Amino acid sequence: MTGPRLAQPRLAESRLARPRLARPDEAGAVKALVEAAYAQWVPVIGRRPAPMDDDYAALIAAGEVTVSEGESGLLGVLVLEEREGRFWLENIAVSPAAAGTGLGRRLLDVAEEEARRRGHGEIWLFTNALMAKNVEIYTRRGYAVVERRQEKGFDRFYMSKALV
Repeated sequence: MTGPRLAQPRLAESRLARPRLARPDEAGAVKALVEAAYAQWVPVIGRRPAPMDDDYAALIAAGEVTVSEGESGLLGVLVLEEREGRFWLENIAVSPAAAGTGLGRRLLDVAEEEARRRGHGEIWLFTNALMAKNVEIYTRRGYAVVERRQEKGFDRFYMSKALV
């Protein structure tokens, strides 16, 4: 028996991958992609990052998971949620095989466009404070740290960005 197929994209393929809502039968592939994308952070933060343990079948059923797919399989995952009157970027994950292709930037664009489409003037996210590379990426994209919280055993930066 083999597990879900992770993408091994060609560079051009990852640039052309079109985001779409995930299908219920893709929960395993979404989880596998998230596992692969976040594995690098386990030794940094000393435990599994929270997105590795999310219930992707439930998130897909709720219509909160967008995927980017190429000919070879899933390349990226985006989890978006509206709660407490805010639009949240809950998770963004790119297959290690598609890292450095610009897909992460494209998925951030999709998240921000969706927030605007739904009438939000701001987008929120949180990330582990030890994930310095991610904090730097979000800061360059215009996100600002609003609060630092100790939550569920994680040291988190809450960040937001005003959407123009």
